[in-house]
Amino acid sequence: MSELQVIEYESLGRSNAQFVDELEAAASRVIRSGWYVLGQEVSAFEAEFAQYVGAKHCIGVANGLDALILSIEALDLPKGSDILVASNTYIATIIAIVRARHKPVLVEPELATFNMDPARLSDVMTSNTRAICVTHMFGKPCRMDAIGAFAKEHGLRLIEDCAQSHGAKLGDQMTGTFGDAGCFSFYPTKNLGAIGDAGAVVTNDDGLADRLHHIRNYGSKQKYVNRYAGINSRLDEIQAAMLRVKLRHLDGITVHKRALAEAYFTELPSWVKRPVVRPDEFDVFHIFGIQHEQRDDLRQHLLVNGIKTEVHYPIPPHKQDALKNIISGEYPIADELHKTELSLPISVGTTFGEVRRVCRAIQAFCVRTNR
Repeated sequence: MSELQVIEYESLGRSNAQFVDELEAAASRVIRSGWYVLGQEVSAFEAEFAQYVGAKHCIGVANGLDALILSIEALDLPKGSDILVASNTYIATIIAIVRARHKPVLVEPELATFNMDPARLSDVMTSNTRAICVTHMFGKPCRMDAIGAFAKEHGLRLIEDCAQSHGAKLGDQMTGTFGDAGCFSFYPTKNLGAIGDAGAVVTNDDGLADRLHHIRNYGSKQKYVNRYAGINSRLDEIQAAMLRVKLRHLDGITVHKRALAEAYFTELPSWVKRPVVRPDEFDVFHIFGIQHEQRDDLRQHLLVNGIKTEVHYPIPPHKQDALKNIISGEYPIADELHKTELSLPISVGTTFGEVRRVCRAIQAFCVRTNR
């Protein structure tokens, strides 16, 4: 009997194999240029990514967390402001609010979509609320029409965490362009992934862009002239060059991942609770998250059958030790999502044959457990 071939949840070597020649050429170009920080590659990527998402400005920074922190700081909200944020988001979104010296106020998500529920915003709104920070979970755009209308009605600033939504759209508008600032991570596993840490902020606000350009570089745009007490959070030339390569292929990556998602929709057994698809939401399926009440048993079954999966995320933010003195209250929807979510392989390197094998294995779990 032949050894069972493992289906990786994500193999970055495999995912980047098709781009290797272009990536190596870009790296060599930067090395030979002799300019490694805030040079032509960063400027070029910023212009190209701004054009791609349909924003006026793009400011490259060191990583996605810094993109969030710096954006919140640049809004210059009163210290200690309440910022509404999804109760099931990755902890980085909440850390950014805390690091910017504000108070995260959790909003429960829609159970079906994992995204912030606009209908619940008024339930947690306080006299101290000054902003909303949404996360487009798993590559599905939040309902920015309703959220944006709420923000406008109450005079709130709006930050978008787009770490998982490169190229996602609501209607014809890309995520990152609905609010004051759109914050992107280019962590290697993202649909638009660097070969290391990298991030960016997009905005149509000239003043906000100017502050961000200063703050990311010690508060300076002119050498030795410091306007703000900034930090060192600069997108470096190598990563910018890598991202310029990958950006040229992002639409193709999206097409592949959406096709894999369609294969899951077609071949998964009917009892699997799968992502919700709506006509005006263009999902990019950074993550294909199903839900199952026996999630851990199903995950172990798949692993025994050579299929690796992930959980996004095993511990909800309100139960993390890091936030125990910052967040209080009960969040049952977040608890349920964190208890039942299972992410199936859907990377750039995943094949349709592997998706079919995953679906067969899930069907076998149904038979084994007499569901």
